[in-house]
Amino acid sequence: MRTIFTYAFLLGTLLSVAQGTETVLDTIAPTTDYQDYSQLQSTDSLLLAIVDAKPFTKEHVEATLIDSLWLKEMYYSKLYDTVQFILKPNEIRVTELRDLPTSLLKERLAHLDSQTPFNVAYNPSLENIIKSYLKRRKSSYSTLLERARYYFPMFEEKLDQYDIPLEMKYLAIVESALRPRAKSHMSATGLWQFMYATGKQFDLQVSSYVDERSDPLKATEAACKYLGSLYRIFGDWDLALAAYNSGPGNVSKAIRRAGGSRNYWNIRHFLPRETAGYVPAFYATLYIMEYADEHGIVAKKDTPVYFEMDTIHVKHQITFEQIYETVGVDIETLQFLNPQYKLDIIPFVKGRNYTLTLPKKAIGKFVSNEAEIYAYVKVEEDKREKPLPKYFEMNSKTRYRVKSGDYLGKIADKFGVSISKIKRWNGMRSNRLKVGQRLTIYPRKLTGSTARKTKKKTTAKRVQKPLPTGPHQVYKVQTGDSLWLIAQKYEGVSTQNIKEWNNIWSVKSLKPGLELKIYSNK
Repeated sequence: MRTIFTYAFLLGTLLSVAQGTETVLDTIAPTTDYQDYSQLQSTDSLLLAIVDAKPFTKEHVEATLIDSLWLKEMYYSKLYDTVQFILKPNEIRVTELRDLPTSLLKERLAHLDSQTPFNVAYNPSLENIIKSYLKRRKSSYSTLLERARYYFPMFEEKLDQYDIPLEMKYLAIVESALRPRAKSHMSATGLWQFMYATGKQFDLQVSSYVDERSDPLKATEAACKYLGSLYRIFGDWDLALAAYNSGPGNVSKAIRRAGGSRNYWNIRHFLPRETAGYVPAFYATLYIMEYADEHGIVAKKDTPVYFEMDTIHVKHQITFEQIYETVGVDIETLQFLNPQYKLDIIPFVKGRNYTLTLPKKAIGKFVSNEAEIYAYVKVEEDKREKPLPKYFEMNSKTRYRVKSGDYLGKIADKFGVSISKIKRWNGMRSNRLKVGQRLTIYPRKLTGSTARKTKKKTTAKRVQKPLPTGPHQVYKVQTGDSLWLIAQKYEGVSTQNIKEWNNIWSVKSLKPGLELKIYSNK
């Protein structure tokens, strides 16, 4: 369909050129919609005559300037034009809502238009999208309000810092539905859906342990920087939104095809299909979130509040389970507050700062007992049967020495890459390997750590040790307790002791009201 629009517009533009005039679309007027290509046959000879008569020398100064500015931005900051999130085209049917007559919607959109830097103009297409969302996705917006309670204060803080309109917070709803671990079929990841290469340019690191595209704070800062650079190029927030989705190159081409118009609604039909629906989806979300109360959309459950949280820098590798055992914050909450840690492990790497976000009460516990907690973690590490996965930077280079029994398929599976890539990286023409041969690998997944040698244990299943004899105390678990905190109350008692004495093999078993037997270890 976009080809037909382009063909029709090209004909009109060429006619204007032949008459010495310039066509600029100033209103939301649809280009003639031919139903099939046969209708264009009668115009072919005229079109060819114009092409033969006048060379293509016309250029739009503003579009050329945009290209120049964007190239400059790429040269200086090495940005890649890869931020993509495919918004699946929605089949919008004409929807009627009794509580939202067209006149009222026009009034509300006009108010939003006057209060924001966006061109939130009424048109029938936008009305249908809004009413369709309200009719079919109302419950989804209740869930979004719950998530927004945590994320929006964070977004607004960063948006204000970078002079980005605060309403841009709604873009994260369109991109990811406020899910920090969201991943598109194009592998765009996180709240703001960064591709790997683009995230890298904004210092969002990806490794075997960490994906900073899923770090709410770091990814939001990167999105602010990217949106700011797009606005500096286009000078219009609607066009910056379109460029965020499809890339500046596609927006620049659409401006040319629309005769130099800088109005989003005028260039919409010349944008990729998914982008043509992207900005209206943003406007619809903006409207629904701003008028949620009027439509009876409310958050159904409480979620953590951003200002009740705090962060600290970790000084030693630590797992979520160990954090739960020492300060009593459940793993589900840790995953919500720290979604960037893919394996529920916070690594420690020299030269890098990795943070842990916790409720402020738990932060106090952690800081007050920091030395003891890290000592406990060290003891737990030394007892670990299976080593933690080795830390790899995504796409970082490693050297692998071929061992007896190795073959390319086995090595490829070990590092999560293809055989053809290993051959290309090492200039190999055949699949033959020699023991001792060194291969260059750019790993895409984890391998077991070879830094520590561990003894193999032959015991197939856990055997409960016999309980000690003699008197014991009973401790009733309180809210906020952890095994480590309980162990600290009794001299000579370790978390392992409490686990064995009470047959506790999962930290999730520790719930308020549970009675624990504590024996004397003196």
